[in-house]
Amino acid sequence: MADPSSYRPKPGQIPDSPGVYKFRDEHRRVIYVGKAKNLRQRLANYFQDLAGLHPRTRTMVTTAASVEWTVVSTEVEALQLEYSWIKEFDPRFNVKYRDDKSYPYLAVTLNEEFPRVQVMRGAKKKGVRYFGPYGHAWAIRETVDLMLRVFPVRTCSAGVFKNAERTGRPCLLGYIGKCSAPCVGRVTPEEHRDLAEDFCDFMAGRTGTYIRRLEKDMMQAAEEMEYERAARLRDDAEALKRAMEKSAVVLADATDADLIAVAEDELEAAVQIFHVRGGRVRGQRGWVTDKVEAVDTAGLVEHALQQLYGEETGDSVPKEVLVPALPEDPDAVSQWLAGRRGSQVSLRIPQRGDKKDLMGTVQRNAQQALGLHKTKRASDLTTRSRALEEIAEALGLDTAPLRVECFDISHLQGDDVVASMVVFEDGLARKSEYRRFQIKGFEGQDDVRSMHEVIGRRFKRYLQEKERTGEWEDTPAPTGPVPAPGGPAPEASAPGDRTPGLPAPGGDRAPDVPAPDVPVSGWTGGIGETGGTGEPGPGTVAPAAQDPVPVREEPREDDGRPKRFAYPPQLVVVDGGQPQVAAAKRALDELGIDDIAVCGLAKRLEEVWVPDDDDPVVLPRSSEGLYLLQRIRDEAHRFAITYQRAKRAKRIRSSPLDDVPGLGETRKQALIKHFGSVKKLRQATIDEICEVPGIGRRTAESVAAAFAAAAPAAPAVNTATGEIIEEDDGGSRT
Repeated sequence: MADPSSYRPKPGQIPDSPGVYKFRDEHRRVIYVGKAKNLRQRLANYFQDLAGLHPRTRTMVTTAASVEWTVVSTEVEALQLEYSWIKEFDPRFNVKYRDDKSYPYLAVTLNEEFPRVQVMRGAKKKGVRYFGPYGHAWAIRETVDLMLRVFPVRTCSAGVFKNAERTGRPCLLGYIGKCSAPCVGRVTPEEHRDLAEDFCDFMAGRTGTYIRRLEKDMMQAAEEMEYERAARLRDDAEALKRAMEKSAVVLADATDADLIAVAEDELEAAVQIFHVRGGRVRGQRGWVTDKVEAVDTAGLVEHALQQLYGEETGDSVPKEVLVPALPEDPDAVSQWLAGRRGSQVSLRIPQRGDKKDLMGTVQRNAQQALGLHKTKRASDLTTRSRALEEIAEALGLDTAPLRVECFDISHLQGDDVVASMVVFEDGLARKSEYRRFQIKGFEGQDDVRSMHEVIGRRFKRYLQEKERTGEWEDTPAPTGPVPAPGGPAPEASAPGDRTPGLPAPGGDRAPDVPAPDVPVSGWTGGIGETGGTGEPGPGTVAPAAQDPVPVREEPREDDGRPKRFAYPPQLVVVDGGQPQVAAAKRALDELGIDDIAVCGLAKRLEEVWVPDDDDPVVLPRSSEGLYLLQRIRDEAHRFAITYQRAKRAKRIRSSPLDDVPGLGETRKQALIKHFGSVKKLRQATIDEICEVPGIGRRTAESVAAAFAAAAPAAPAVNTATGEIIEEDDGGSRT
């Protein structure tokens, strides 16, 4: 525990200007970020007598080892910088709201030639119009189904659209009148975009115009005795009214506003937000947080506003924001919101009328959310604590293992050998720190040797981080051979899936420095709904890690971001029995690491093996500790086998064109488009290949040689139907 007086700045060193400050711990990690109108007055409050500080503030200042600040010119700039730093550094003592789920949005992809209506989750994309969030995806689909009668906008995926375009036949929705079928040319791109924009206008609350237009057309059709058309228009108008009825009118003046309510106790707080557009509740969402800092209701409201609108612009920020308590500096927050919206934003507390009544409803929702969360949390917290204590007792550990890392090896008959590392902290999965490894030290099937290599590579990086940060002096000297620095590094995740807080991809790293491992996160899910699940999507494979390779720049020692592999676990779990445990222990001994416990969980009898013990530790079947170890082991197995299958799928789907030097993706697609399939391209002569624009004779000869060298594979057969699977346009089997 640090003494705050040891790093307290001299009073004359601290300016009395607005600014943002950050506290760092002994490892230079940023643990708290705050802002102040007057930095000198605010920071002085942290260095008073510890007995007079709030318990959470006291814990923060005794954990910290230094404090820094940045001066800004206005309070609005301080608010913006505080939000940016909290998002970048993820400080442990700042309030961070946790979504209890990933809320679905109704999205219209106006950035496409033929806009598509779909359900989306996760980060918002540029050029896409969002409505919501909604409590359930089925609520979006019910609304869309009603509206497609009047606004028959495309809802199909890109694959279905291209298939219909190729065959000249629309999908079922095109036949029943719920899609205008732009895929087969029933409407022009301009007409379809008009439909999509009308759909967006209706969802934005401009409903009266369309209903009045339908009713006018219905009356005109009836006067002209076109009764079938009149009946269809009547049904269309009724469908729009039913869609409107799904969101009741709560504010008679057609207000656009967000209402935010907070329910809190000494330890936690829940926030509920109602999104009102056109006087109707169009969405609802909620957050829960641990009160890790001394913060009142006004502070919770300010943090909620930062998280809610920090990434929003334009109409996503409403004209009016109603809150239960105003932030410390409401004028600065209002200016910040106005800057995000581009026009004036009213931030106030409702005093009377419908808005105050609706705020009471939002407040009751927040109270119920907090009560439900506490019920779940109490059960989970008790169970996890008991499980960790049982593991510590069974393995003879001094303290409960708050950080556990588990390793597993996966392969298919010795091919595509990979390994996984999953991390559990306080009994919960920490997916941002998961790692994947590709075994390159040898060929073939040897789980024990693979486990030794993976453990060595992981903890070699840990020792390198300690040496770089100056903690090496406390580490015993290695007692055996240390893996060469130029050895293969673990797999890196795809560049697009960067974890917030890590640097963007940088330049090449020198060959004598191993490539850093990158957390696997933010993978995209299936078609229709998108979001981060911690798993790769179908056919997604991260590039293989080799030395040298372009990688992310190594974080600086003092940047405060979480370091890769810098934090050791209290317990290493391996998937396997005594041989795998012995291999893991030997790898640690060779690196001189003797303060990390090792155990293995054998699948057959669920026995727990420890090093240098001929008999396993047997935990009762009803043990919470055994259940937690099983969950950790199963998660490592799932993560490993998912990666192994993805690598195998990529290898199977390779094409002879991939081996042609100088043939990029554009010219490869030009060849396939010209000949129609790889099969026809394989049968083409060199002169015929030269006819493709952009393909010279030398390239044509290389293509022909590649196909000649690649023996044609036996036809694949669908075992379910008996059909022969043809090669698709990409040169692979489908």
